[in-house]
Amino acid sequence: MSITVIKPGLLSSFQDLGRVGYQHLGVSVGGAMDSRAHRLANLLAGNPEDEATLEITLAGPTLRFDAPGCIAISGAQLSPTLNQAPVPNNRPLVVRAGDVLAFGPRTAGLRAYIAWNGGIDLPTVLSSRSTYLRGGFGGFHGRALRKGDVLAMRRQPDSGRLAELEQELWKIKVYLPAILGLAPRTAIRAMRGAHTGLFTESSIAGFFADDYRISPQSERMGYRLEGARLSLKSATQLLSEATSFGSIQVPPDGKPIVLMADRQTTGGYAKIAHVATVDLPVIAQCMPGETLRFVETTLDHAQQLDSQREEAFGRLHQSLASLRQLFEG
Repeated sequence: MSITVIKPGLLSSFQDLGRVGYQHLGVSVGGAMDSRAHRLANLLAGNPEDEATLEITLAGPTLRFDAPGCIAISGAQLSPTLNQAPVPNNRPLVVRAGDVLAFGPRTAGLRAYIAWNGGIDLPTVLSSRSTYLRGGFGGFHGRALRKGDVLAMRRQPDSGRLAELEQELWKIKVYLPAILGLAPRTAIRAMRGAHTGLFTESSIAGFFADDYRISPQSERMGYRLEGARLSLKSATQLLSEATSFGSIQVPPDGKPIVLMADRQTTGGYAKIAHVATVDLPVIAQCMPGETLRFVETTLDHAQQLDSQREEAFGRLHQSLASLRQLFEG
């Protein structure tokens, strides 16, 4: 019941919904950069939404299955193939012993997620199986995958009914609401925060009007943005406070940074805005060199969008009841 890593890909690490509840101890939340795609892959593989998935970045790994299983791939379109034949995203897929999963050119997005029915056997560290790369713990030995790694699956289907399972899974219709799909936006919705008033009016107006280019110095900790520099009305000393996914802080050089999944636990830079949670996956799927534009929204509207997304996940979960029954049978 194992999988052998033939090629590790550019950056492949196991992530779940994060190590919640330990920021006060200096431990980053981490977790999937695109929680939407992570949750979607798990639902399509018949898993709970917080099961660890393999987050792959731009260049995917090559994996050989040494036992049968069922997987689902969501997120970026990285041209996945099974035994050199193209396979789709957002569908449950049956794999057999000896099958090889590989990835090709990127056509959309940056990060894809592979979920295994039953998950991969990983230790729980501080209530999570997410890999914290800087800390060197969680996930698979606290690091990204390497050539020759062997991953143990926690569950495998009955070898004698693989053909039947594959046929029944193919009959299941998956209706993916637009709010759960990989749909790039031309503008990222963001809200003013407690620190917004510390910035000059021209900086605030420019932030919500100008284009920003994602710097090559962008990764899981934060996305650095290049564009018009933002200025405070006056030099201000702020107490460090807890950080959150999507806060946009502005260091002394005036170049904003969108804090991402592996952000530091506290920070004292002024924050000009906060990205609406529903648009965080959009940023996570953007490449360095691409441009972002921010449009102002309200907290009420952001909460309404979040509720709509959760309702869509709830409907999808209900519609996949027959899929879960197939794995339980």
